[in-house]
Amino acid sequence: MRHFGHIAPEVRDRLFFQEPCVFTADSSPRVLAAALGATLYSPATRQKLADDVVKQAGRGVVSMVVCLEDSIDDADVADAEENLVQQFHDLADRPADELPLLFIRVRTPEQIPDLVQRLGASVRLLSGFVLPKFTEERGVPFLEALTEAEGASERRLFAMPVLESPELLYRESRAETLAGIFRAVDKYRDRVLALRLGVTDFCSAYGLRRAPDMTAYDVQIVASVIADVVNVLGRADGTGFTVTGPVWEYFRVQERMFKPQLRRSPFTPEAEDLRAALIEHDMDGLLREISLDRTNGLQGKTCIHPSHVLPVHALSVVSHEEFSDAQDILRPERGGGGVLRSAYTNKMNEVKPHRAWAERTLQRAEVFGVTNEDIGFVELLAAGIPG
Repeated sequence: MRHFGHIAPEVRDRLFFQEPCVFTADSSPRVLAAALGATLYSPATRQKLADDVVKQAGRGVVSMVVCLEDSIDDADVADAEENLVQQFHDLADRPADELPLLFIRVRTPEQIPDLVQRLGASVRLLSGFVLPKFTEERGVPFLEALTEAEGASERRLFAMPVLESPELLYRESRAETLAGIFRAVDKYRDRVLALRLGVTDFCSAYGLRRAPDMTAYDVQIVASVIADVVNVLGRADGTGFTVTGPVWEYFRVQERMFKPQLRRSPFTPEAEDLRAALIEHDMDGLLREISLDRTNGLQGKTCIHPSHVLPVHALSVVSHEEFSDAQDILRPERGGGGVLRSAYTNKMNEVKPHRAWAERTLQRAEVFGVTNEDIGFVELLAAGIPG
């Protein structure tokens, strides 16, 4: 699979200076963590789940989570498990389609080895498990169960813990909770693909819900947690993990209080209809939040609607200017440091302070590609929308 692989080759050639790389479920954890992109959630109760997976793969989705936790009623868990197993069997019996990375969000540690055993040969389609309300105390049993299931299935399985517990939100317990989470994921570092933020749970602890024209960063309690999570768990010194952006929970705005946040200038007159459609479907707030995610050290995003996938991917592509700066900073002859003017002559590149940024940028360029000089996110959005 590859990002934007659903777009015709001649269109990709027009868009990309460097095309996104091809990767598989067996690629290195470094590549997979960077390539997760927009991870689309689907409840395990969906009767046409297998069809949905194939359909979304054809629209550019590269990672999906089948959810047995908050998205379904407590009374439906047993039926949802049975449906999930049957849908995986259905997918495994089909011709070899290019499927997304598939994860299961469980409720309890015991579900992990049980589901792996019930999946049988179709476990080959599974990339891992999403672990809810993760703290050191609650999370270690999940990681132990994952290790057990991995050994029994002889299939590499990753964990994606969700950071959403009240202990992490409350100031008096946050520091120790973060330290405990780090101890747990550091011990199982080779199995932890990414850490996911459960911002909806954070808001619920205070009876809050952000409006469609607000981002997670406008909710100060939430913003402070994101900052501390990145501070402790997202460092660029080799100890950090990939931390993904929070879910955007709106599909279509009903009534606006504030002006749209999409400026007209990036949109050519021909693309004004696209701008209007993005605003109408409440995508201007999503685009702003995606930009703030990256600014604050987050990669990828949890998504609960297919319309959110393309904006996440379009804003993950590295611009030609970013790529040029990163390459200049990482040139071997720059190993001693120094300052240089960017090739675009509009900024200072200071080699040592900007090195970690440059390394992360080239990693993102590998999996999402680099645009041609005259291409921006508007062209990527327009090219990715089904005709």
